[in-house]
Amino acid sequence: MTNPIDVTKVRMQIDGELREQRGNLKGAYQQRYYKGILRGMVTIARDEGFRGLYKGLTPALLREASYSTIRIGSYEPIKRLLGATDPARTPFWKKLLAGGTAGAFGSVMVVPTDLIRVRQQAEGRLTVGQVPRYRGFWHAIMDIGKMEGLLGLYRGTTPTVQRAIVVTATQVPCYDHAKHTLLNYQVLSEGPVLHVVAAMIAGFMVALTSSPIDVIKTRVMNQQIKGVARGELRYRGTLDCFMKTLQSEGFNGLYKGFIPNWMRLGPHTIISFFLFEFFRKEAGFSPV
Repeated sequence: MTNPIDVTKVRMQIDGELREQRGNLKGAYQQRYYKGILRGMVTIARDEGFRGLYKGLTPALLREASYSTIRIGSYEPIKRLLGATDPARTPFWKKLLAGGTAGAFGSVMVVPTDLIRVRQQAEGRLTVGQVPRYRGFWHAIMDIGKMEGLLGLYRGTTPTVQRAIVVTATQVPCYDHAKHTLLNYQVLSEGPVLHVVAAMIAGFMVALTSSPIDVIKTRVMNQQIKGVARGELRYRGTLDCFMKTLQSEGFNGLYKGFIPNWMRLGPHTIISFFLFEFFRKEAGFSPV
């Protein structure tokens, strides 16, 4: 459901990459090829057809099936290990620590699928005679393994783990805290409406906190590797990418693709937690 938004987000994040734009917001916007989420999606569909909006779908599904299962499923056990026995009165720092730990653990497992997803989604319209970077998911694995080695499949691990820590340390605890705040003040009672409202709050907060590291992760993973000497890589790592983006594009460069990021994380958070609470109830577990 959210893959077209994700493709548009990635394109916007690398649009005008490291182009001198600091202090010139109007000029920066005019120079963009993907001018916002709706016009961006229309541009992708026009250039690449409807299938262009679903690039990277296979690795995205594989990533989500394992990543979200691990990070959301391990949050409650980790929180209990930290001594959180009363869901209504658990200190927020314990929720943050449990969320960050769960996110870091889950993200390490899925770096290869995330790498392939980003590279497939970042590839725009091909010129006549140009071949795609990868023909499919398995070809991507084989090509990266051959050209970059096994460690090449884990390129971008640092920003991926950092993003996962930020996302999960924001998303799950904010949902947990917002839900119990609404319950404690008797604004809403336990049920689907409470779950959706708490998830909407969490979705906005996670987009706000994770967008800068998401831009960095996308750029580090997507940078050209083939035929480039190690010392000539565009980005040497997370900090180098952060500084170069900030110096050339300003603070706004770190928030490229914020709206599609929010539009993706918002519905994703609502659906994920709504179903999570539903299945917990069906399985006989108490609500989060």
